Amino acid sequence: MYKNILIPLSFDEDDSGDAVIQAAAALAGPETQVTLLHIMGPIPSYATNYFPAGYRDEAQSTIENSLREMARDLPNAEGVVIEGQAGRSILSWAKEHGVDCIVMAAHRAGTHDILLGSTTAQVVRQAGCAVHIVR
Repeated sequence: MYKNILIPLSFDEDDSGDAVIQAAAALAGPETQVTLLHIMGPIPSYATNYFPAGYRDEAQSTIENSLREMARDLPNAEGVVIEGQAGRSILSWAKEHGVDCIVMAAHRAGTHDILLGSTTAQVVRQAGCAVHIVR
């Protein structure tokens, strides 16, 4: 059993959040801390004028509510929303918070990372802990 599991979630169209959460639940014990993490990418400065006032805060609040709902059935689970670049932010958050297992989806494969997707491939290559991939 792991002590601290991180579940990065993207809310993409091909999102496999339920399967990832089920896999993490199978790896968690009753004392395991589970964090559902969403990374909001920064809005480029040239595009900020095209978004209504308060858009970012409203989007973050909606995502936090979704994460809270998804975490409802997991013991010791919480949802966290941060801003940054997905791969680097997942790795940094995991290191800073003593994560011993990352459970994430393998999707959005590109030309260089045909089987995993670029973010998942980056995490698999650079994580200092176990990484479980869900297809």
